[in-house]
Amino acid sequence: MHLIGMLDSPYVRRTAVSLRLMELPFTHEAVSVFRHFDRFATINPVVKAPTLVTDDGVVLMDSTLILEHAERLANPAHSLVPGDIGDHARGQRIIGLALAACEKAVQIVYERELRPAEKLHQPWLDRVAGQLGAALRLLDAELAGTEGWLFGERPMQPDITAAVAWTFIRHMVPDHLPEGAYPAIVALAARAEALPAFTDYPHSV
Repeated sequence: MHLIGMLDSPYVRRTAVSLRLMELPFTHEAVSVFRHFDRFATINPVVKAPTLVTDDGVVLMDSTLILEHAERLANPAHSLVPGDIGDHARGQRIIGLALAACEKAVQIVYERELRPAEKLHQPWLDRVAGQLGAALRLLDAELAGTEGWLFGERPMQPDITAAVAWTFIRHMVPDHLPEGAYPAIVALAARAEALPAFTDYPHSV
């Protein structure tokens, strides 16, 4: 399999880390949707990261859909989905909060970096920032009291997505992170970022 996209994207990075932890072989090509638009379009005309080209040449996109497919390929012993139905529901909530926080952070980054300064719409930025803060507060509450991994002795998809989301947000919009505000997320991310699957696919531009 061939993963396309830059590791500064939390969606590309969660896919790479997850494939590694599922022990699914793949190659990664760092192609930017901005700097290498034409190159990306030759692989996926939609130019959406991450893009995954399967062994059969099928072009997939969207990290959640790619990972759903990957789960079907992986050895069940390496699945990143909690098996218990209650754990699954809680895991999906954690993933949803982390992805919502990512989405709002991305919107802030795009508003700042892609829109001319004279056209910035502060009420929109304030609204998105409020949504980012709400997602992080709820996520931190979900993680509170966890000393190891959330659902057992190894990281699962909720751990991965929460950690990747935090690292992205910390790098890209640090001014929206009050000092000491989210200790549970910080602790989980520190544990995750020390793992080889994370260090081999670091947040980078």
